[in-house]
Amino acid sequence: MIVSLHAATGATLGAAVRSPKTAALLGVPLHLAGDRVPHKDIHDRRFEVGSGIALIGLLALRRGLTDSATIGALAACAPDIEHIVRLPRPGGSKLFHGRRGWHRSGGLSTRSQLLLAGLLLGRLLPVTGRSTSRRRNTKPRPAAGRWPG
Repeated sequence: MIVSLHAATGATLGAAVRSPKTAALLGVPLHLAGDRVPHKDIHDRRFEVGSGIALIGLLALRRGLTDSATIGALAACAPDIEHIVRLPRPGGSKLFHGRRGWHRSGGLSTRSQLLLAGLLLGRLLPVTGRSTSRRRNTKPRPAAGRWPG
């Protein structure tokens, strides 16, 4: 999956479990499961990294750096670090994406993945500065059985 969708699914899982520790523990298995889904990749590394950082940054700004959703997003993206930083490669292959990796090509388009990431992120970001009431700019209703007088 693309980094944005890894971050969004990790954040969704983190919000669901409501525990930063659990979100951190489940991030890598979630990443591996996501890579098992046949998908297309974005070959623009700058866009991939930038969109992932932007998504995680937005989560951190809105929910806090230690929120379980933010931790889940970071943990789910962690295996993709090996695309940027040269980590130890046992047997000469990347740990998560080489011969041992779970990556599957084809299937889910990049456009679909970006759309899904945006939908998931939109559900996780709390709306600030807006009333949560459905009725706005209305006077309070009188209690049942009482008429204003």
